[in-house]
Amino acid sequence: MPYAQENIKPYSRDGEKREQVEEMFDHIAPTYDSLNHLMSLGIDRGWRRKSIDALKPHHPQHILDIATGTGDFALMAAKRLGPKEIIGADISEGMMEVGRKKVAQAGMQDIIAFQAEDCTRLSFPDARFDAVTIAFGARNFQDLDAALAETFRVLTAGGHLLLLELCAPPRFPMKQLFWLYSRIVMPLVGRIISHDSTAYTYLPSSMQAFPQAEVMEGILRKAGYASVEWQRFTMGICTMYLTQK
Repeated sequence: MPYAQENIKPYSRDGEKREQVEEMFDHIAPTYDSLNHLMSLGIDRGWRRKSIDALKPHHPQHILDIATGTGDFALMAAKRLGPKEIIGADISEGMMEVGRKKVAQAGMQDIIAFQAEDCTRLSFPDARFDAVTIAFGARNFQDLDAALAETFRVLTAGGHLLLLELCAPPRFPMKQLFWLYSRIVMPLVGRIISHDSTAYTYLPSSMQAFPQAEVMEGILRKAGYASVEWQRFTMGICTMYLTQK
């Protein structure tokens, strides 16, 4: 049985979600970073920082950053964790090309590399990484269970999956404020800046449908993770899940 967000696609036409997500991100890649920070009022940087710091006690040295996009999470992880390598994986070459330029400007080419990957069929061998991170990308997966099974496969024993995802706030008044913001402000600003009339309508719809809290914990345990901790940020608009294999 597919999860609700797996049936939500960026464009109102037939075809696989994976292909439409790739097309959408290739299109909005040039404006993605500035628009992302604008939409969240810069709060997203704090969410990334807190999540990455949750991995610090485990000292991961080989990290796979799935749905890496333009590499924001990978860059911050490289600076705050000091790993030997980070591989940023994504289906959108447009997003990764922006990321490669950012990594070059930061002088981190020896640590961060980018690679085109389908998250449901990763090309890496078993137990390749001691940490896998997914920031703001899981709701775009065509098959969430298959993607999580792949994260489990490529992790070493005792390795950690860190998943950070946007979600619809569950309680008043943030729930009502988010509804207004996501239905009116987000699509309007997104359309003006990115010139994509659907990308920032798809975003709140996928956030609303994505499984949250205890439900997501159950999905992660079904994927094989025995230890699952989660924490909400900013009154529930973002949730971090930290698991151990």
